[in-house]
Amino acid sequence: MKSILIIDDDALIRKTLSAHLARQGFDVQTAEDGESGLRMHGEMSPDLVLLDIRLPDTDGLDVLRRIREKAGRATVVMMTAYDDMKTTVEAIKLGAFEYLVKPLDYVALDLTVATAFQVRALEEKISYLVEEKQKEYTIDAIVGRSAPMRSVFKLIGSVANTRTNVLIQGESGTGKELVAKAIHYNSPYRDEPFIVINCSAIQDTLLESELFGHVKGAFTDAVCETKGKFEIAGRGTLFLDEVGDVSPNLQSKLLRVIETRDFMKVGGERVLKTEARIIAATNQNLRALIEAGKFREDLYYRLKVVEINLPALRDRREDIPGLVSYLLEKINRELRKTVRKVPPDVMKILAETPWRGNVRELENALIRAVILAKGDVVLKENLPLESEERKPFARELVSLEEVEKDYIQHVLAAVKGSKTRASQILKISRPTLDKKIKDFSLEV
Repeated sequence: MKSILIIDDDALIRKTLSAHLARQGFDVQTAEDGESGLRMHGEMSPDLVLLDIRLPDTDGLDVLRRIREKAGRATVVMMTAYDDMKTTVEAIKLGAFEYLVKPLDYVALDLTVATAFQVRALEEKISYLVEEKQKEYTIDAIVGRSAPMRSVFKLIGSVANTRTNVLIQGESGTGKELVAKAIHYNSPYRDEPFIVINCSAIQDTLLESELFGHVKGAFTDAVCETKGKFEIAGRGTLFLDEVGDVSPNLQSKLLRVIETRDFMKVGGERVLKTEARIIAATNQNLRALIEAGKFREDLYYRLKVVEINLPALRDRREDIPGLVSYLLEKINRELRKTVRKVPPDVMKILAETPWRGNVRELENALIRAVILAKGDVVLKENLPLESEERKPFARELVSLEEVEKDYIQHVLAAVKGSKTRASQILKISRPTLDKKIKDFSLEV
């Protein structure tokens, strides 16, 4: 039951308001002055306070200030018979949710109370989601007890509180972005943006605009001025994924930004400053690219002030049981399933599989097993085992596009047409999924 505290020196108002709100199912308590109201607020921690501006022992605004100091998210609605702009502005500045004028319009009062509870519920939900998101990228959420992973954890802890540039290297699917997020969300700048750019997914001409922004008229489609990712990142983190694919021309511009901490938009003349930390990642051998003349050595050293090398999953097999448990919890939460049991023979298979796609391949295999499971057990026959993959295909050879089409249709059917859940499983954006559904003429 939602609780409401009424603080008003008028006995009639306390009585009528209390009766009105109690009829709607609220637990209502009243206080006749500021001090008793503050005492009751401390005792009952009400969900909502209806507070009179003028009280016999103190100013209602002072009571509001003290309530907000003790309970930062307290929802307080002010009531007054003296409607003036100065008091209204001051009450809202102090954090009042609403300001009602006496005599009270009970329709407006009911709407205000209902809205206040809706907003509070939404704030709590958003707060929970933000906390859960940050928990997802804490060091504890990166699963592994092996010696290579313990070394990774130490490096994350060492660089998190600095503004140092970091280079993360490792095979595809080893969790480079997850490590980058762990660094960011464990830093003092966790509330600043974490901006991701996949350098291999954007054409070179567009990548420069993505990084630095552009002014109106800078090129044919530049119909308005646009902020680049350096500007959007602010004091946060800019994660350059697959940095090995950046062209030599753009490498020189990126190097200059790192050295001078300033840049100009494409077609612009004004110099902008950046305080963003750069975390770069690649699955390529940058040393080999340097020797081949495809990557600047000076940029390499600027990026790798601290270097984190992520081990392949096959090099830390002892972590696989813990990873399976963690991934199953995550997958069950996303798919609203309860497939958590892994028989010893299945776990043995999972631990011995090469997993050339590393953690990402393991996760996709478990997603498939959960989707196809009839009960709460991961079955061997529902896993895309290596030995089965090596066998000749039972069907005719088809294009990769046809395989993609069939699998997307399979996932959509498994999640009963939920595009949100399908996007999560496929690890693609909702617009990308919509485009593929349209291009492949898939059934939803």
